[in-house]
Amino acid sequence: MPESYPEVIALEQRIEPRQVEAVLKLFEEGATVPFIARYRKEATGGLDEVQIIAIRDRIEKLKELHKRREAILNTMREHDQLTPELEKEINAADTMAHLEDLYLPFRPKRRTRAIIAKEKGLEDLAHKIYDEDHIDLLAEAEKAVDPEKGVDSVEFALQGARDIVAEWISEDPDVRADLRHLFEDEATISSTVVKGKERDRDAHKYKDYFNWSEKAFSAPSHRVLAALRGADEGFLTVHIHPDEEATIDMLERGFTNGRDDDTEQLKLSIRDAYKRLIAPSLENEFRKTIKKRADEAAVQVFAQNLKDLMLAAPLGQKPVLAIDPGLRTGCKLVCLTAQGDLVHTETIFPLPPRNRKQDAAETVRKLIDKYKIEAIAIGNGTGGREAFAFVRTLGLKIPLVMVNESGASVYSASKAAREEFPDYDVTVRGAISIGRRLMDPLAELVKIDPKAIGVGQYQHDVDQKLLKRSLDDVVVSAVNSVGVEVNTASPHLLQYVSGLGGKIARSIAKYRETHGAFKTREDLKSIEGMGDKTYELAAGFLRIQEGENPLDRSAVHPERYPIVEKMASDIGVDIKALMDDASLRDQIDLASYVEGDVGLPTLKDIMTELAKPGRDPRDEFEAVAFAEGVTEISQLEPGMELPGIVTNVTNFGAFVDIGVHQDGLVHISELSDDFIQNPADVVKVHQQVKVKVLEVDVDRKRIALTMKSGAPSQRSNDRRPPRNDNRGGGPRGGGNRGGGNRGGGRGGRSDNSSGDSYNPFADLLS
Repeated sequence: MPESYPEVIALEQRIEPRQVEAVLKLFEEGATVPFIARYRKEATGGLDEVQIIAIRDRIEKLKELHKRREAILNTMREHDQLTPELEKEINAADTMAHLEDLYLPFRPKRRTRAIIAKEKGLEDLAHKIYDEDHIDLLAEAEKAVDPEKGVDSVEFALQGARDIVAEWISEDPDVRADLRHLFEDEATISSTVVKGKERDRDAHKYKDYFNWSEKAFSAPSHRVLAALRGADEGFLTVHIHPDEEATIDMLERGFTNGRDDDTEQLKLSIRDAYKRLIAPSLENEFRKTIKKRADEAAVQVFAQNLKDLMLAAPLGQKPVLAIDPGLRTGCKLVCLTAQGDLVHTETIFPLPPRNRKQDAAETVRKLIDKYKIEAIAIGNGTGGREAFAFVRTLGLKIPLVMVNESGASVYSASKAAREEFPDYDVTVRGAISIGRRLMDPLAELVKIDPKAIGVGQYQHDVDQKLLKRSLDDVVVSAVNSVGVEVNTASPHLLQYVSGLGGKIARSIAKYRETHGAFKTREDLKSIEGMGDKTYELAAGFLRIQEGENPLDRSAVHPERYPIVEKMASDIGVDIKALMDDASLRDQIDLASYVEGDVGLPTLKDIMTELAKPGRDPRDEFEAVAFAEGVTEISQLEPGMELPGIVTNVTNFGAFVDIGVHQDGLVHISELSDDFIQNPADVVKVHQQVKVKVLEVDVDRKRIALTMKSGAPSQRSNDRRPPRNDNRGGGPRGGGNRGGGNRGGGRGGRSDNSSGDSYNPFADLLS
């Protein structure tokens, strides 16, 4: 790896090269992101997980660039194509696109029109068109006529020469670089409906994209992905390009500047080069570029939503009665202990068509008394609101909570669920998952493929490798930020602890079964596969609440126990007293314990942990209560104010469950009285909010909501297509060989809180 890479990353991330070098060294030693962020702050200068992940991802891209550069150089050396100047340019290329542009003229290719023309001896004529001025091209073309070579006429000779010139222009790295910038600054993404598909019912969800256009650079990710999906499904035609004539005119000025008027053949070559060779290539490349940007934005939204959901407030260890609602087949009911163990299951039928409400009520009351139930969890699937309404009529004095059951059915049919509950069917496993999700969302959600949880945006359209890695990072971060009780955690949860993995997680569970609970963190070293490095990476994130050493229930790493022991010894107390008494901790001068690789950041973390050992960073649990008597979308009216809970956050707004089977949309322009660019700055998944109904479309099952203060009770029914997010900025213009000056800023963007009437559903796909 080139020595300059840490400096490149440091410049991009606006940090010091030594910080990058420290992170890369730790990765080479096998360290994990949570471990580096938590326990190596002195080495990295306090970089957080986001910065560390950015360094990890960027160095991988740079390594890919380095690998491709070496492959190109080796190939060109083998074919004796490399000059010192070209080698210098290739080594200086800082992007894959620039690298490939430099290699393009030398890349093996199929027989092109230019190659055929060269075989016919027309390269000299091409040079005269491309390079020379004040010459008689017709006379030169007549000299090139050679029937034996297949050049039968002057026009044929000129056409072949133009083919060669067009290929030269299309392979010019400077031309491609400048046009790439032009695409980024000026290209428009547009979509039109495929002829004959206008009345296709499946195409109706793309109606807003039947005649849509906006600047490609600033088009929001959800609209880009929607248009591209429509194209993939055969309903839309999508194009991405700057104005064709303006671009060709710019190229002509660059190539013909300073020459006489006899440039018609060159201009024809330029036009052909752009339309036949450059535009299709760059459009395809730029389509991939904006798709990548859209993917990254969508994945970021998904990752943030998943993080908020996984770190949602847990009910805690309390006996729970969980109900998986059902109409015809009844409501599956399970009782769980405070540890989440199943102790009872049966089916009740309080809903249509059976309506056995009295029997169901007696069953629920009996089980609450028998198993000392402290909360009831009801899945929010089909029949959820009806089941919730039924249980609420019982007048119980314990929390009644609607639980988002997205992904529960995936878990209930999984191998993990079959292994955990081999004697029960999927409905029982689903109910257990619902109950456990209330008790501890994090511990239960790790059992489910994150993509199945349903808090994403176009998750099936984005780069699946990127999505998986980002979501895995979120799960690992969430698990390690909370910490894991080693004596009760499932193997599914343990496998996400820094340094562990599935095999060691299963070994820990097996050890517990054979030897009983772990008494100290040191006992973990007895686990098969738990070497010194694995122990170092994992120990600080594993908790032993009832262990022999009080530090084992904290996030203080065992490697720092000697420091805490010295602190306690220096003031003449034991560790437990130091943890229990704030006045004792106040006597400690942290500066006196700074030495070697232990600085104030680590010492401050230690003191925080001593004050609140193993503190759960998640919020306190608070149940949401939906409005009584509002259970169907048909009951909604503009102006109604309702409580709700955020179920999904997207780039264009947030979806809110208000208890009527269908989530409502709070468009980004309705989230706040103030201008906002990112909905995640205002709301997060699982947040409780107050909303007002703006508009209801019962037939299409769409609800428009607002969170603005003093919002009107009704909005205009006027419609308009998705608003443009235009960024101005002039063309790069002028320059040599089609290049342009790269100055000129991108102008302001439209305000998402404009007073224009709008379609609150325009950004949705059915």
